[in-house]
Amino acid sequence: MGGALTAPAAVLAAAPGRRGAGRAAGGLALGLILPLGLAFGWEAVVALGWADDRLLPTPSRILATLAALAQSGELGPHVLATLQRVALGFLFGVAAGTLFGALSGYWPLARRLLDPTLQALRNIPSIAWVPLFILWFGIFETSKVTLIAVGVFFPIYLSLGAAILGVDRKLVEVGRSLRFSLREMITRILLPATLPSYLVALRAGLGLGWMFVVAAEFMGAEQGLGFLLVDGQQTGRPAVILASIVAFALLGKLSDSLLAALSARLLTWQDSFTPAK
Repeated sequence: MGGALTAPAAVLAAAPGRRGAGRAAGGLALGLILPLGLAFGWEAVVALGWADDRLLPTPSRILATLAALAQSGELGPHVLATLQRVALGFLFGVAAGTLFGALSGYWPLARRLLDPTLQALRNIPSIAWVPLFILWFGIFETSKVTLIAVGVFFPIYLSLGAAILGVDRKLVEVGRSLRFSLREMITRILLPATLPSYLVALRAGLGLGWMFVVAAEFMGAEQGLGFLLVDGQQTGRPAVILASIVAFALLGKLSDSLLAALSARLLTWQDSFTPAK
């Protein structure tokens, strides 16, 4: 009898999880409609003879190229090299952006001292750093990781500094009236208030890291998806170029999805607005 009573309860407890999984699967299926529609459309246009696929290969040729590169063992080292550069650049950029963003947002003197220079540097195109970094660090990994870290740094610095400045003044005054220490002020007021903006900045910084890695791998790289892309251009293989671009898109989307899932877990306490479906 007890087992019969507990079974419905277990089913009810599992129902929200199943509904969440169902919504996630539905969202994924909906998001695939546009890319799959474009892919099938281009396949049909080429199959009907309305266009030539020499310069813009069909998705089937691109996937076949990716499969051939994977089977030959050529794709794996390129992917690992790019992932390592993005991961290291992201970590260094996040650390520096968090430090300088926190200083600029919390300490007015640091903001007046640092912000004008950093705002000017933020507008320099990524490719403009390449000759200088090659001169300073050579063409090896240090220059590549540094360039990626520069791209990651600025959105995090900007967003975190602005988020701290945007914290409700009444919350800070409550903390001061309760005689919070600096650690308590940060952990109990500033961190929860700035966390949503900071997590969005992390995703923006990660996206820029994937963009900057292409410029980084132009700097004498012998491995990496950027190198594979340039190799396809130099050897006149558009399928290899597009296969590299597809690999960048898939890896970037996967890493962003992982970061978005982590953000959702960290922000479960938020009572956020949910748009009508």
